[in-house]
Amino acid sequence: MEQFEKLKLSKGILQVIQELRFEAPSEIQEKTIPLIIEGRDVIASSATGSGKTLAFGSGIIERAKPGEGIQALVLTPTRELAEQNARSLNVFSRNYGLNIKEIYGGVPMNPQIRNLRSADVVVGTPGRILDHLRNNTINLRKVKVLVLDEADRMLEMGFINDVEQIINACPKERQTLLFSATIDRDIEVIGSRYMKNPARVEVKSYVDPSKLKQFFYDVPQSMKFSLLVHLLKSEKEGLVMVFCNTRINTDFVANNLKRQGINAMAIHGGLAQNNRNRIMKDFHAGEVLILVCTDVATRGLDVKNVSHVYNYDTPMTAKEYIHRIGRTARAGKEGVAISLVSSRDYENFGNVCNDESLKIENVPVPEVENLMVEIVKRRYGGRGNFNGGGSDRNRDSGRGNGRSNSRGFARTSGGSSRGRTSGGSSRGFSRGRSDGPRRRY
Repeated sequence: MEQFEKLKLSKGILQVIQELRFEAPSEIQEKTIPLIIEGRDVIASSATGSGKTLAFGSGIIERAKPGEGIQALVLTPTRELAEQNARSLNVFSRNYGLNIKEIYGGVPMNPQIRNLRSADVVVGTPGRILDHLRNNTINLRKVKVLVLDEADRMLEMGFINDVEQIINACPKERQTLLFSATIDRDIEVIGSRYMKNPARVEVKSYVDPSKLKQFFYDVPQSMKFSLLVHLLKSEKEGLVMVFCNTRINTDFVANNLKRQGINAMAIHGGLAQNNRNRIMKDFHAGEVLILVCTDVATRGLDVKNVSHVYNYDTPMTAKEYIHRIGRTARAGKEGVAISLVSSRDYENFGNVCNDESLKIENVPVPEVENLMVEIVKRRYGGRGNFNGGGSDRNRDSGRGNGRSNSRGFARTSGGSSRGRTSGGSSRGFSRGRSDGPRRRY
């Protein structure tokens, strides 16, 4: 507690920290809390799970007073992150009587309108906040603290215009706090345009690279799901996240894992919000051991005790790959990141491997049973392929798997495997073909 006391936090927050049995501040907390309490604008590079909610929450709690209108606004890219931040802020501020409300899309507006009338702090997504601004159902003229959480992701998702309109609806005399996994040119533009002499803070990755092992299997498309089942059944401990690029693939993988007796659930933007909340609650509690997900549905969520991350579909960029694998090997614990790479993933995987800091070892494909799968019905209006690599117009990630090419996998520690494997022939970089509604994988 002595280290937290040095950060000049008020007694009410220190009491909560003591009750939560926090032993010492994280690096992001230690570096930013004094600046935030001082009233400085801050641009901070930090990963999910680094403790940033307490960092920006300390400034909100110190400056907001109950019953004086909306005095703080926290913008997040996803509904799940909005809920997570709101829950944490409610805990940290429980000695101060602040009314904290989350505002996001996918649910009726009328209850939100009622909540906004008494809110002191609002945590929300840009689209729905902008809806309320247009309907004159939210008043931001008393905002003292504006937080842009996961700012890089909001920009990647195309929210820049929404974010700028919301910023302009807030008073010019305010404190602005920007948190982002990476600080690139777009973030710098936001900082120069809307912030006053911001302090810049960078912290080391919350993921311990010495604890993280990265592998990839060069597997024929027809054996990809069968290999995933084989690997999952070999693991007995920890929570697992399986990433897909589209909603259709997410449902395909989750549904067929359940048919194989594996405790898995899918989460993506096509699900109703109450279903997403229930699934994440079960995953946090360990009642669901395997979460099959898209990037957007899980961005910013702090899920502890994830032992393995699987890339069933390869993300388009190294940046997105790093976001995914950053879910494991946290806080001194070991973790494993495994990519299942077939011909449809070659271009994307080549992009990932262009990052020389990534050390991804090629391992041989083991003998696996060739499983029968059931195809998921097309419920989202897209034309996606059901087992990886297709395009889905309504996908969460905003992009597909990429096309096969002849460049191979650049700069991996294990090289690439283009020939035959024990699970079947990969036939170089050729595309797979669909055989119909039921087939073996």
